Formats: sequence, C-alpha cells, structure tokens
Amino acid sequence: MLRRFFHAGCFLLAVTGILWSQPGDFIVAQDGSGHYRTLQEAIDACRDYAERTYVIVVKPGVYREKLVIPAWKRRIHIIGEDVERTTVTYDDYSGKMDSNGRKHSTFTSHTCIIEGNDIDIENITFENSAGQVGQAVAVHVEGDRVRFRNCRFVGNQDTLFASGDGSRQYYQACHIEGTTDFIFGAATAVFERCTIVSKKNSYITAASTNPTQQYGFVFLDCKVVPDSAGRKVYLGRPWRLHAYTAFVRCELGAHILPAGWHNWSKPEAETTARYYEYGNTGPGASREQRVGWSKTLTQEEAKALDPAAILKGNDGWDCKR
Repeated sequence: MLRRFFHAGCFLLAVTGILWSQPGDFIVAQDGSGHYRTLQEAIDACRDYAERTYVIVVKPGVYREKLVIPAWKRRIHIIGEDVERTTVTYDDYSGKMDSNGRKHSTFTSHTCIIEGNDIDIENITFENSAGQVGQAVAVHVEGDRVRFRNCRFVGNQDTLFASGDGSRQYYQACHIEGTTDFIFGAATAVFERCTIVSKKNSYITAASTNPTQQYGFVFLDCKVVPDSAGRKVYLGRPWRLHAYTAFVRCELGAHILPAGWHNWSKPEAETTARYYEYGNTGPGASREQRVGWSKTLTQEEAKALDPAAILKGNDGWDCKR
C-alpha cells in the first residue's frame, strides 16, 4: 500500500509502514501560504536542464493560467493535493484572437503545453473551458517520458493532444472527456485503467502515428463510456494514414457504433491504418459488424502490449517506477 502525505513543505511517502521524506521544493497556494501563488512561477523557478527532480506541491484551487513547461525545464514532479479541487484552466480556442491580434490555432489553443522531458504529474485537473467552439486543447504534450497519474482532462473537441514523433507518454487511472477527436496526435501513449467519456456523437481518437513507429495509442483495461444515453461514437479515425490505436480488455459502452472505426473519407487509410482490439467487454465490444480493415489481436499479440515494453524505448524508461 502506497500513500502520500504533505507537511510543511515536505513530500512524504509511506510504503508498508516505512516513512520516507523528500523536500517539496516549491509549494503553490493561491492564498499566499506557499512559495508561489501560480504554478507557472514554480515551474519557472526550477533549474533549467536540471540534473535532479524538482517536486512542486499544488494546494487546492482554480488556477487560471496558460501553463508552459518549456523544453529546457525537465525532471519536474507536480503533485496536486486533491484532483477534484485542484484545477488548471484556460479558455483559448482555434480562431480566438490572442493579445497580439493573431488567431489561435489548434497548436496554440492549449491550457497547458509540456515540451520538457521527464515530467510527472499527479492529482491535477486540466481544463479548457472555451466550450463547444471548435478545437480547444486542455493539454498538449510534446516532451518525452511524460507521465500522468490520477489526473483529469476536461474539454470538448481536441481535449488531449498527445503529440510529438518519438514522444512516450503514460496515463494511469486518469479521466479524459471530450466530444470530437478528443485524444489525438502522433505520440506513443499508453492509457491504463483510464475512464474515457464521450460527450457527443463523434470520434474518440484521431491518431497521426508515424509509419516508422511500432505503437501509437494503446488503451488497456479502460472504461469507455458516454456522458448520457443514446450517444453514437466511433473508437477512432485516422488523422494520418498510418494511425495506430488499440483497445485491449476495455469495457466498451453501448454508445460505440457496431462498425467501430471510420476512415475519415480516406479510402487509402483502410490499407495503412492500424486498428486493433482484443478481449473487450460490454455492449459496444462485439466484433461482428466491425469494419473489415480493423483487426482482432491474437492472445500473444495482446500479451505483448505491456506498458513497460511499449514505452521502454532505447533508454529503458520504466514508466511505472
């Protein structure tokens, strides 16, 4: 059993009764009781190209900020004290004018962008509050070895941009909700024991996997549900032709359409897209009417889809450490 405690600027980890202490380098609290009132200030205070991990503890509150973790900020561990009451939110969207009179695009609409490597985030809600106005990203991840645990991603279209060729990302026990293509991008990303909530008749994923990548989006033991009855939703469609998406041992709700997958009006994608399923359950899991160009994995192929194996890369990253 693993439990975390926070006290007087320290991050305490209790494992099987043994107490271990690591300094909480920075505490963020809106009421002024910490080192900083905003998360951006704490990130800016971390050493550039750090050679050790900086721990940032975030007190409950609604932090309205457009958060940037640039490429030169690395080895940062952000820990919210309460995922339900600790929210980073902003409301940019594609087409909205910025302060310089330029229109935002999908690529600049984020509430939070992570460009640095070795970023760990726990117990934080990230929200794009723009509403149903088109593309409006809550979190855009470009960095490598980025890990989220018990986080919430709240938005509508394009909620989570898992981007970056060669980027490896791990989402454990997270909540992700949106309307259209709300998990999209080119990263190799594993979603384990996550809850995926569709809020519109549309598409869950839009992978743009590079053809040289072995994996793209892999959903393991997830719950795929609608926000209300009567939804009609596809598991995915290919943003780029070699999109890779797999749902393995997931619970698929009745909102998942029998065809399962859509070609995005790209017939050529039917010979290149890599769409896989194995061992799913629930009313949306039947493969009887699935499109013929998706595939049921064998037991051996499904067994190989282990988070550690998928994400280890050439450097042996242990995503579960």
